[in-house]
Amino acid sequence: MCGIVAIIGNKPVATQLVDALKRLEYRGYDSAGVATLSGGHLDRRRAAGKLVNLEAQLNEQPLDGTIGIGHTRWATHGAPTTNNAHPHFCNGVAVVHNGIIENFSEIRQELEARGAEFHTETDTEVVAQLIASLLESGKSPEEAMQAAVKLIHGAYALCVLVEGHDDMIMGARNGPPLAIGHGSGEMFLGSDAIALSPFTDDITYLEDGDWAVVRKDRLEIFSTDGLPVQRKRSKASVAYAQVEKGNHRHFMEKEIYEQPEAISHTFAHYMDFVAKTVRPVAQPIDFASIDGLKIAACGTAFLAGHIGKTWFERYARLPVEIDIASEFRYREMPMTDREAALFISQSGETADTLASLRYCKENGLKIGAIVNVQESTIAREADVVFPTLAGPEIGVASTKAFTSQLAVFASLAILAGRARNTLTLEQESEMIQAATHAPRIVGSVLHAIQPQLEELSRELSKYHNVLYLGRGTSYTLAMEGALKLKEISYIHAEAYAAGELKHGPIALIDENMPVIVIAPHDRHFDKTMSNMQEVAARGGKIIFITDEAGAAASSMKTLSTVALPNVDEFIAPLVFSIPVQLLAYHTAVFMGTDVDQPRNLAKSVTVE
Repeated sequence: MCGIVAIIGNKPVATQLVDALKRLEYRGYDSAGVATLSGGHLDRRRAAGKLVNLEAQLNEQPLDGTIGIGHTRWATHGAPTTNNAHPHFCNGVAVVHNGIIENFSEIRQELEARGAEFHTETDTEVVAQLIASLLESGKSPEEAMQAAVKLIHGAYALCVLVEGHDDMIMGARNGPPLAIGHGSGEMFLGSDAIALSPFTDDITYLEDGDWAVVRKDRLEIFSTDGLPVQRKRSKASVAYAQVEKGNHRHFMEKEIYEQPEAISHTFAHYMDFVAKTVRPVAQPIDFASIDGLKIAACGTAFLAGHIGKTWFERYARLPVEIDIASEFRYREMPMTDREAALFISQSGETADTLASLRYCKENGLKIGAIVNVQESTIAREADVVFPTLAGPEIGVASTKAFTSQLAVFASLAILAGRARNTLTLEQESEMIQAATHAPRIVGSVLHAIQPQLEELSRELSKYHNVLYLGRGTSYTLAMEGALKLKEISYIHAEAYAAGELKHGPIALIDENMPVIVIAPHDRHFDKTMSNMQEVAARGGKIIFITDEAGAAASSMKTLSTVALPNVDEFIAPLVFSIPVQLLAYHTAVFMGTDVDQPRNLAKSVTVE
C-alpha cells in the first residue's frame, strides 16, 4: 500500500525520486507526487494516475533541489485526484504518509477551530497542518515532530520536509515500514529496501514508535517520548536486477516462471537432499510437546496456510486452528501455553497478520513467521523465522511466494511429524525424495501446458462468471484459482468444495457457466467425478485439470482437459498451482487488464 521515497544528497533528486517510486509501483497506487527543497523553499509536482503523468509534468516543469520526498498514493480518504495526491503542503511543511490517521477528524476539528483551512479530503493533510501549527507556536522542527507523533493515532510512516531546513528530513513509523538507507555523504528513506536498492544496501529499519532526523552525514532516532534509541544497521538482501521484468511481458509472468528456482531454494534451505532428512532448525517451537497450532494470514498466504493445516494434521497429527487474520483475533478463541502460532506474509508487513501475531504473543504463545522479507516487522517480532527464499515478488497477484510458502509448510510438516513420531525415517525419506523432484516437474509443466492454457484462456475471457471445484487440497487450490482469476481479470469467480455442489451452487450451472474442476487421481477422485457428472448433466462447460492417470480414468466430455504428470500426492499442490496461475494470467492478458497492478489492489496491505 502506497510508497515513500526520500533523498538528501549532493545533486538534484527529482528524477531519482521518480525512478525509485517506479520500483514501488508493485505496491499499488492511483496518484503520485514529489516535492523538493531548493534555496530554502518548497516546490512540488503531483498527478493522478500513473507515474508517466508525473514524469510529463516534471519534463515541462523541472524541480531543483538536492533534498526531496516522493510518494505513490493508494486512496483511503478522498478520491484519487491530483489535489488529494501527496506530498501535502501547509505553511512551509511538506508531508508524505502511508497508513491511516485514525484520529484525523478530531485533530482537524481542533485545528479548524483555531482558524486552519484545509484543502483536501485526506487524513494526511492534518499531519502537515499539525506540524505547521506547532512550528508557529515556537517549536523547532524536531520539537514539532515529537509533539506531532504523540498526538496522532493510527498507522503511519511519515517523511517531512520543513522550509529553511535544507539539510534535514524527518521520518516516523508506527505500523507501515520505513527504512533508512546509509550512503556516502547522502541518505535515503523508503517504504522498503527495494526502493533503496540502487542507492544502498546498508539499511536501518525504524521500529514502531520511532521518529528520526536524517541528515547527509548522520542519523538520529528517538522514541515517542524524545529519548535517543539505537537501531541496528543491516545489509539488505534485495538485488536491483531481481526487480526487472527481463524478457517477460509482466512481472507476474516472470514470477510464475521463476517458481522452479524459488521452490528449489526454499526446499534446499530446509532439506538435506543427500541424507533425505529435514535439517534441524534452531527454534523455540517444540513440535513434540505442543498440543495445537494456530495459523493466521490473509489472501493467498491464508490459502497456503490452509494446505499447511492439512499437512500438519495428516503427517504430524497436530491439530490446527486457522482463520483469516482480519477475523482471527476477534474470535477470542481459547489459547494455552501448550500451543504455538504461525503467521504467513510475503511482505512481513501485513497489518491484520501483524495484529494477530501480537494478540497471540500477548496470550503467551510462541510465534513462528513464514515470510519472504527477513528484515520485516513480522519477522522481527516473531520468536522464530521460517524464511521463504522466493526473492522479490513485484506482481500484486502472488505466485512464487505462494508455492515457496507451500515448500516451507511441507518441510515443517515433515519436521513436526518426525518430532511427534508420526512419520518414520522411511516415510521422511520418501517425502523428501518427492520434494526433490518438485522443481523439475514444475518447470516441465510450465512449458508443457502453457500453449494449451493460453488458448483455453481466450475462451474463458468470454464469460462473466466462473465456478471452481475441488476436494481436499484441491479445494484450497480451487479457492486460489478463483482468487487469482477475479483479482487480475475482474471476472467473477467462486470456489466450492465439490461435495457442496448440490447444496446450492448447482443452481448456477447452465451452458453459460464454465466450471473448472481440479482433481488429481487421488483418494478424492471418484467422488469428484460424480460431481462432474452433475455439472455435465446440466450443460456446464467443464475445464478438467487432472493428471495423466485422471485423464485416462475419465471418459467425460469436457471443454478442455489439462493433464499434468502423475506426481506424489504430497507435492501435488505445488504442481497443480501452475495451471490455475497460468489460466488467470493469460485470461487477464486477453482481457487487457493491468496484470501487475490490478485496480483497487495493493501488494503490501499495511492498514487494517
